[in-house]
Amino acid sequence: MLNIQVLDQNTINKIAAGEVIERPSSVVKELLENAIDAGATAITVEIRDGGISFIRVTDNGGGIAPEEIPLAFLRHSTSKIRSAEDLFLVSSLGFRGEALSSIAAVAQVELITRMPEKLTGIRYQMEGGLEKGKEEIGAPEGTTLIVRNLFYNTPVRKKFLKTPVTEGAHVGELVEKLALSHPEVSIRFIQNNQNKLYTSGNHNLKDIIYTIYGREITANLLMVNVHHKSVSITGFIGKPVIARNNRNFENYFINGRYIKSSILYKAIEEAYKPFMMQHKYPFTMLQLQIEPNLLDINVHPTKMELRFQNGEQVFQILRDAITETLMHKELIPEVELGEKQQEKKSFPMGRKNDKKMPLPEPFEQKRRAQIPKENIVLTRTEGVAEPSAIYSVSSQNKISDQQRKQQQLNLFEEQLLKPESRCRHHLIGQLFGTYWLVEFNDQLYIIDQHAAHEKVLYEKTMASLKERQQTSQTVDPPIVLTLSNREETLIRQYQQTFQELGFEIEPFGGREYAVRTVPDNLFSIAQKELLTELLDTLSEDLTAGSSELIRERVAMISCKAAVKGNHSMTAAEAEQLVEQLLLLENPYACPHGRPTIISMSKYELEKKFKRIL
Repeated sequence: MLNIQVLDQNTINKIAAGEVIERPSSVVKELLENAIDAGATAITVEIRDGGISFIRVTDNGGGIAPEEIPLAFLRHSTSKIRSAEDLFLVSSLGFRGEALSSIAAVAQVELITRMPEKLTGIRYQMEGGLEKGKEEIGAPEGTTLIVRNLFYNTPVRKKFLKTPVTEGAHVGELVEKLALSHPEVSIRFIQNNQNKLYTSGNHNLKDIIYTIYGREITANLLMVNVHHKSVSITGFIGKPVIARNNRNFENYFINGRYIKSSILYKAIEEAYKPFMMQHKYPFTMLQLQIEPNLLDINVHPTKMELRFQNGEQVFQILRDAITETLMHKELIPEVELGEKQQEKKSFPMGRKNDKKMPLPEPFEQKRRAQIPKENIVLTRTEGVAEPSAIYSVSSQNKISDQQRKQQQLNLFEEQLLKPESRCRHHLIGQLFGTYWLVEFNDQLYIIDQHAAHEKVLYEKTMASLKERQQTSQTVDPPIVLTLSNREETLIRQYQQTFQELGFEIEPFGGREYAVRTVPDNLFSIAQKELLTELLDTLSEDLTAGSSELIRERVAMISCKAAVKGNHSMTAAEAEQLVEQLLLLENPYACPHGRPTIISMSKYELEKKFKRIL
C-alpha cells in the first residue's frame, strides 16, 4: 500500500497552473485583467507564435511596489480581497491571487514595473516558479510582463496545444472580448509584428464594434438601456437580419467580466424567437451591472462561469428588455436590386479571419472621394451614426440629406403597419401567385402571403388558447394513432391540457388511440401524419409541467392551414390579410422567423433605371 504524503511546492504550483492556464489565451486573459484592475488606460498585448514562445503585456497602470513583487508571485496573494466574505462583494476582474504564480510555474517570466511616485523601476525574473533575478532599472510608469516558452517544463501539456495560428486566433478573440467589455481602455494587439487591433479608449462601444465586426453589423444595431433596482442592462443588440448560425456573436458581460451563462443565452434567444428563423442566433453586445452580493463568481478557476442569486429575475429582465427593444422598431428589411461584391469582400482593420484587406477599385475610390462628408454614415474617423431602424443592405453613404430625412419621416411618423397609414396603402396586385405589392409613400412593400397568413393564424391560435376560447370539431371517422410508451405517457400526463385545446383522445385497444375531435382551426388539416408530428416534437422537448409548450406546438401546426405560395388570392382577400397583419404586435416575421414583408425604395428603383446617377 502506498504511503500518503504532502506534495512538494513545485508540484502544487504546476497542478494549480493546470487549472488556470490552459493555453496562451489563458495567460493573456489573466494579465489583461490584472492591467485593467491596476487602473490602466492603455494596454498593449504582443504575441509571437500564437503566444507559445512569447507574450508581452504592457500597461500604464499603478505598478507594483518593489517590496511586494515577490509576494505577487506567491499562490493566493492578492490585493483584491482580505477574507472569505469579500468573495461575495468583489468587483475586480481578478481576485484569487493565482494568475502570476500559475504563469510563473510553467513559463519563463520577466516583470518590469514602476509606480508613478518612484524614480526607478524593478526588473524581476522567474523560471518554473523559482526566482532568478531582481534589479533596479529605469522603466516607464506602469507594468510590463513578458512570458516566454509557455509549458517549457511541462512538455506533456505543451503537446496538447494547437498550431500557432489556432492559438493566436484564441488570443485575438480574447483581446477583442476584453476591448468590447472595457471601451474606456485603449487596447492594442500585435501578432507576429503586425497590428491586428487598436481601440482608442474613447468610451464609444459602437466604434469598437465597427472595428471588430465591420459596417454591416454596426449599421444594424439597436440600443438597449434598461435600469432596475438590482440589474442594469446597456449596450446593443442586432436586428434579426444579421443573424448567425452559432452563438459566437452573442456577447454579454457582467460587471465588466466576459462570462458564459446558460441563463443569459436562453433569455436572449427566447426574446428573439418570434423574430428569427430556427437555428439562427442573434448578435448582442450587452453589459449587465448586477450587485456583487447577488453573484458568486468563485465557481470556476478561470472565472468564466458564475451563479446568480436572482437568476430568474435576471432572466426576465434581460428577455423583456430585448423584446421591448425589438417590438418598438419597424423591422421591415429593405433590399436593393444589385450585388455589391466589392463591399462584401472589404473588411475594416481588425475583422476576424483577415489576411489581406482588399483595396477598393479606382472607380470606387473616386466615387467615395466625391461624396460630401456630411453624407457619410460609417467612418472610422467621424464616428458611427445611429443606424436606421429599417433594415438596409444598400450603402447609406449614397443617400442624400433630403432622402434620409424622408426615410426618418417614414420611420418615426408614417410607418406602413400603423392603422392610421392604412387608408394611404395602394394595393398594386399579386406577383408570381405568392407576393402582394403595396405602394406607400416612396417605398414598394412586398408581402409574402404564406408567411403573413402563417403569422396571423399563429397569433390567432395562441390568443384563443390563452383565453380558453378554443372550440372543437368532430372527426368522422376518427383518426387512429399507434403510440409509443413515451407518447402514451404524454397523452395521459397532459390529458386535461389536450381536452382544453379541443382534442378528444381515447384508448382504442392495445397501443392504439382514437382522435375523435380536434380544434376548429386544425380540422381542415387534421391528418394522422400531422398529429404524429405533434407527438414526436413533444416527446423530444417536453419537460415536466410544460403545458405551454403543447399550446405553442399546436399553434405552430395550425400554420400549416395558411394559404400557400403559387395560390391566387383576390384583392379583397389580400386586403383582409393586411388588415389582420396590422393588428399584431409583431407582424414582421412568421412563426419560423422568415420575414413577412420586405421593402424597396423609389430611390433604388430610379437608380436602376438611370434616372439618378
